[in-house]
Amino acid sequence: MIRLSRGTLPPRVQSSLDRRTRNLARDEATTDVARKRWKSASGLRDQLRAELAKMAAGLDRCMYCGENVGTDVDHFEPLSHAPLRTYDWLNHLLACSRCNSQAKGDTFLRDPHGDPLLIDPTAEDPHEHLELRLASGRYRGLTPRGIHTIDLLRLNRSELELGRAGAFIRAVSMLRDSHVLSRRGRATEAQKVLAALHEQPFADVFHVMLRIREKPRAHIIIDDAEALTALRSLAMNR
Repeated sequence: MIRLSRGTLPPRVQSSLDRRTRNLARDEATTDVARKRWKSASGLRDQLRAELAKMAAGLDRCMYCGENVGTDVDHFEPLSHAPLRTYDWLNHLLACSRCNSQAKGDTFLRDPHGDPLLIDPTAEDPHEHLELRLASGRYRGLTPRGIHTIDLLRLNRSELELGRAGAFIRAVSMLRDSHVLSRRGRATEAQKVLAALHEQPFADVFHVMLRIREKPRAHIIIDDAEALTALRSLAMNR
């Protein structure tokens, strides 16, 4: 999970959301009513998904697991908890069906202060709550919110751990390749490799690599001098 920047909606789309929210409030809509209206708004959902895809990492990846393509417009705070937030743009995330329906569902716990225990990657930096071990692909919770997010979304299920570990190996290889190509004067090909790296699943792996690139132990974690050189050069040019 990585930090994502939420964009501003086109005025026409935002106006539609505002109007529908006013109607829900006027009708004192229950969860069932909100769900029916949301289900019938297929055109609006398609528009929202397109806007969320612009914010997502890689190629339309789920904002929770980072592996699967995001197919669903997820309500961060579920409709069963806040039906009046059905059309709240700040309450919408792009998620795969596995994270949205099978893992998260209607669960939405809060801490003693009333703040959500689930991390919203568009409102805060998940890095403050989660630590990713690159070699194993396993997450460790740094805070109660991090621990709950891992447990709720099942971020440490075996296929995700294996996927992240594989993504780390691929990232090192691609960085090394880009460095070699640049050194040989093949800058265009090197840029294509780096562009492909940005489109890979598990964007959290590459973001962690960028974070640790200048740390004293970076050469131990990223045990490839050419890949680390490429990573540091890329980071300085970002």
